[in-house]
Amino acid sequence: MQLIQAGKHQLVSLEFDPETLRQSAQETGFEIGIDDQSRVTNVTLRARERDTPLLLFDASDPANTGWFSRCMFYVDGRTGAVLQTPFIIANQFDLKGRPNTKALSLQILKELPQYFRLPGRQPLAEKAIYAVLYNFLNALQQVGVGVCGVGSVRALAGRIDAPGH
Repeated sequence: MQLIQAGKHQLVSLEFDPETLRQSAQETGFEIGIDDQSRVTNVTLRARERDTPLLLFDASDPANTGWFSRCMFYVDGRTGAVLQTPFIIANQFDLKGRPNTKALSLQILKELPQYFRLPGRQPLAEKAIYAVLYNFLNALQQVGVGVCGVGSVRALAGRIDAPGH
C-alpha cells in the first residue's frame, strides 16, 4: 500500500496478491480468472458446480423482500459499483445474449481516495479488502446481493423479469 499525490488529491495505491484472490474465490466455490493491470485487477468468476443462479437479485421487487432484508451488499444497477467497496461488477452473457446466471466479471480498483472507508468504517488496507472480497463472494453464493436500480447490471436470481429488465 502506498500513498500517491495527484495534484491536491491523495490516493491510496493498493497491490493485490493473485494467489490470495484465487484462494478466496476457491474457498467460496468460484473458479477464477485474474488479469492484473496497473490501476485495476479484473477478475472473472464462475460457479460451475452450482445448480442454481448466483444470488444477485433485484432489490426493488417486493417478491425479493426476504433476501433484501438479510443481504450485506448492494450493487448500483446503473454503474455496477458494489456500495462501500472498491468492487465493480458486470454480467457475463451467453451466446444468445442472456446473462450467465453462474458467472460475473469483477473489477477491483487499486487506486482509491485516501478518505475511502470500507464497511464498518475500516480504513483501506489489502488485508481488509481480502476479507470484504471473501464476504462478498460468500454472499453471492449463500446470502444474497441486492441490485438497486435499473441499468447495466441485471439480476440473476429471484424474479428476473421485473419491469425495466
